[in-house]
Amino acid sequence: MPSDILRFFRAWMFDPLRVASITPSSAVLASLMVSEISSRTGSVIELGPGTGVFTHALIRQGVSEEKLVLVEKGAEFAAMLGQRFPRARLLHIDAVEIGGTINPDAELCGAVVSGLPLLSMPARTVTAILGGSFAHLREDGCFYQFTYGPRCPVPDKMLRELGLQATRIGHTLRNIPPAAVYRIARHPVPLRASPARPPAVTAIRERA
Repeated sequence: MPSDILRFFRAWMFDPLRVASITPSSAVLASLMVSEISSRTGSVIELGPGTGVFTHALIRQGVSEEKLVLVEKGAEFAAMLGQRFPRARLLHIDAVEIGGTINPDAELCGAVVSGLPLLSMPARTVTAILGGSFAHLREDGCFYQFTYGPRCPVPDKMLRELGLQATRIGHTLRNIPPAAVYRIARHPVPLRASPARPPAVTAIRERA
């Protein structure tokens, strides 16, 4: 929508490191980002949904709006998302805060979809976002991230330290700029090892 493009451009002008692109992601990139997600995935957390391009794609994949948790720091985007997706849970917080409250009895999510510009963030911030995200995810849950760069935006050293691995699942030229999508997941549990259940995260503290 033209109004979304203008809104995105204004957000980029105000804070280019947070937004990182002058236009919203394309429908083609959105389809690639959610291609492994379905109604069977369960709840999905979306980090930095912006104008909701990935959110719409998730719903088209069969994820019910009630199963979506939208984490958006930008006030203008958060207000718009609340109007467009009233049945989703909207958290107006920084993504770095998502790992705040732990409860081993909480239901875990099946996927995290990230529209965040990880390449422009300090390493400690990326570590906190990944750590908090995987605290919410089931053992088989995955974190999906796109990038405009030539490789995964999470460095190999950081992946090893967090016990994670990244797999490139696709690339599209039909985006401005062209982008690739990575699936980040926990390392497979070695044979004969007893898999430890990851800590679950309860309701995240909401901030108006």
